Amino acid sequence: MNNDGVVRRQGGSTEGRPGTVWRGVGLALWVVAVGGLAAGCAALAPAAPPRAVVPLVPPAQWSAVAEVAPGAAPLAGWWRQFGDARLDRLIEDSLAHNTDLLSTRAVLRQARASRDGVWAAGRPALNANGSALASRSGGSGSHLFQAGLDASWELDLFGAQRYAEAAADATVQARQASLGQAQVSLAAEVALAYVDLRSAQARLALAQQTLATQQRTRQLSDWRTQAGLDSPLSLDQARAAEAQTAATLPTLQTALQQALHALAVLSGQPPAALQAELAPPAALPRPPERLALSLPADTLRQRADVQAAEADLRAARASLAQAEAKRWPSVSLGGSLGLSALHLVGSGGLGSAPLAGSLLASVGAKLFDGGAQRAAVAGQDAALERAELAWRGAVLAALKEVEDALVGLQGQRDRQAALRLALASAQRAATAAEQRYASGLIAYASVLDTQRSLITLQDSLAVTDAALLAAHVQLYKALGGGWRPDGDAAAAATDPSPDAPAVAQRAAPGA
Repeated sequence: MNNDGVVRRQGGSTEGRPGTVWRGVGLALWVVAVGGLAAGCAALAPAAPPRAVVPLVPPAQWSAVAEVAPGAAPLAGWWRQFGDARLDRLIEDSLAHNTDLLSTRAVLRQARASRDGVWAAGRPALNANGSALASRSGGSGSHLFQAGLDASWELDLFGAQRYAEAAADATVQARQASLGQAQVSLAAEVALAYVDLRSAQARLALAQQTLATQQRTRQLSDWRTQAGLDSPLSLDQARAAEAQTAATLPTLQTALQQALHALAVLSGQPPAALQAELAPPAALPRPPERLALSLPADTLRQRADVQAAEADLRAARASLAQAEAKRWPSVSLGGSLGLSALHLVGSGGLGSAPLAGSLLASVGAKLFDGGAQRAAVAGQDAALERAELAWRGAVLAALKEVEDALVGLQGQRDRQAALRLALASAQRAATAAEQRYASGLIAYASVLDTQRSLITLQDSLAVTDAALLAAHVQLYKALGGGWRPDGDAAAAATDPSPDAPAVAQRAAPGA
């Protein structure tokens, strides 16, 4: 409310009469109390009973593994377990310079500023004012100088301001957790792009080696055809196999360059910035030999997206309580002190003018608003239901992602073992076929079949090695690795209030 105008009209001058002022304030407060109770009874209707919430309790252990090792190592810097210094540097640079992550940090700062504004709105306000008026009528003129202070404060008797601050705090916690989720996703995206780069380099080197072998075989077939020891069909088959392998090189080179560009942009640099550093081939990082998993409940605690959903749920609860509290009357206190004189300085000036003051207590309530407040409460109740469902969805999605990652990891391990056995046999068969063809004991078709099988298995194993490494990355991401809860998010994770979601306790909102 604008206490400047209201106070000055109703307060009047009280200089020399402090007892009158305080008696007036006491009477005003008595009127406020009686009016507030009466208006409150008229404005409020019985609240609807709270909805029943079905508890959502996580499983005791993951179904995709027979045994879980509790007390897993911290997952904040999981990429260091791969033992690749370039990967470590790429992820750290991306976490510091990625544009999307910087934008998410700006959103967090904006939420904190909004929270500070909500907090300030519930505190007393003090305003200073001054004015100078010059008037002239006929041949005479006059001046009037005024200076004063106005104070106002809306009492939070029914908790509307308190719930608004709680909602703002929860919103900040949600944005903090959203920043953590962005860090998790970014670290995984950089690691996957790095795996793609090294995989493309390995497959390109393998294709070049295969092409060199096929060129030697084609030359041998050419000599044998010229000597009349082999048919032109064998030479055509050799040339076709060589050309087919050569056709795969541009595709692999394109994938390699695209991975380089992705890594540069993810780290906040131009696409070609990492060409000199990462273009030289290097081996794939080595995943850790032993993988310690956290229990499902612990995973839910450390998942940033689940914490963000929890904070959004707390914010929705506080907003609903705020909407309910706004249906009660508002109570405000105001006061002013002022000086008024015809001269600015000197005898009888503003500095020697008597001090005038006023105090005001007021109450306001909407007796009829067409159902606007009831609609606001209903809207916040629907928002709370949506937040509860979003929280449940985040928990279920987190559990699914971990289970899927575990299944995928085990599947890639089994596939890798089978391909290694098959590749060993294919290499022996290809070597024997080449030797027998050189001796003229078999036709080139047999050599071509063994080479095709060998090339397919070599490429499949290279792809599987990269897929296994990517499965480790996906698992670490699903477990919530890649961020450290701090500040407001840490407070949210350990919030003992009864209104906090129970994911850190029993994984059931409203428990």
